[in-house]
Amino acid sequence: MKFPFVRSLLASLFLAAGVAHAADEASVKKSLESFLNAPAVDSVKKTPYGNLYEVVLKSGELLYTDAGVSFIIDGSLIDAKTRKNVTQARLAQLMKIDFGTLPLDNAIKQVRGNGKRVIATFEDPNCGYCKRLAKDMQGLKDATVYTFLYPILSPDSTEKSKNIWCAKDRAAAWNDWMTAAKVPPTAAASCDTSAIDRNVSLGQKLKVSGTPTIFTADGNRLPGAVPLAQLEQAMTQAASGK
Repeated sequence: MKFPFVRSLLASLFLAAGVAHAADEASVKKSLESFLNAPAVDSVKKTPYGNLYEVVLKSGELLYTDAGVSFIIDGSLIDAKTRKNVTQARLAQLMKIDFGTLPLDNAIKQVRGNGKRVIATFEDPNCGYCKRLAKDMQGLKDATVYTFLYPILSPDSTEKSKNIWCAKDRAAAWNDWMTAAKVPPTAAASCDTSAIDRNVSLGQKLKVSGTPTIFTADGNRLPGAVPLAQLEQAMTQAASGK
């Protein structure tokens, strides 16, 4: 026997619950932006943990609050059953990119060995951690590295980036400066340096707030000068598709 009325009633209830849920999330967003005194919230989503709401800010930060925004938690949420750091996993998901959309023509390309494993980095020529990474990556094998010049530390960073970009051999100029402190020759006036400006805009869009920032081929983000062994592992994992 069929009960179309019951099915209709259930559908209405599910719809009403969905609308109420959306209304709750909208209310949380409105209240939190009122508290922050800025339209800073990117998204709000209810979590399965203690009536908490996940709040993603436009800056990329992750917060938690309740339906009435009576408190704000700025820290990690740990699942006691699985021992999983829910916040860390969620941030990794949020900060992931579509690697295939990167404008690789705006980056310095270096191929080592068979070049099968691919990464992209955003780096400032005056960044000390970037220099450490550059030295470490001299031992990187079977990899293709795309370096997006991302001068965000000082006006001198922009000048150096432009001189490196306009060098006859960009990769050599970059490596000479980053690993041996050999100042790139002044060449910024000799070529189109608009790629540098595009890189800065791209980095801001991708929420790259510090250098170096590394992206593996699967879109995962590695912030900072990670140890070479960790980088190797991430690259191999991305290349294997696991």
